[in-house]
Amino acid sequence: MRVTGGDCRGVPLVAPKGLATRPTTDRVREAIFSILASMQADLARVLDLYAGSGALAIEALSRGADEADLVERASAACAAIRQNLTRTKLAAQATLHCQAVASVLPRLTRPYSVIFLDPPYTDLSISETLLMLGASSLVAPQTTIVLEHAARTPPPARIGTMALHSDRRYGDTGVAFYRG
Repeated sequence: MRVTGGDCRGVPLVAPKGLATRPTTDRVREAIFSILASMQADLARVLDLYAGSGALAIEALSRGADEADLVERASAACAAIRQNLTRTKLAAQATLHCQAVASVLPRLTRPYSVIFLDPPYTDLSISETLLMLGASSLVAPQTTIVLEHAARTPPPARIGTMALHSDRRYGDTGVAFYRG
């Protein structure tokens, strides 16, 4: 796994040790950022929920995002994110929240330009998280939400005021893009 574009292109990233994480593959990350570019999505302020290795936020920072908040509750994953932010020299632009997504969302207040969600495919609370996110001040009219999901499970048609823009499949991974 490596950064696929921007200033840190080619820098290797580590995955959390001892966890059954499913890091977003290089191919899927490249596709996500290509689609975001074609949608003319602004990368200024990024939120990475269920951050895992931090690869999505790090990719955004490498490609020009000004700042990123990463949310991950597993301590091994937080350690991997810290290591990846240090390797890429992007730690000063990132804030890591080592807590559950549901406990962090209410404390964040400013809107984001792009919000990434890559929850465990078996997480039954994702519907509640999407409802909470959709009703929050984190989503503005210009926000783009990117939701990774199991390809066999269709994504919701809406997240709050955000409508499904497109849904792509990459093997077992589905990637849904939402816009206001």
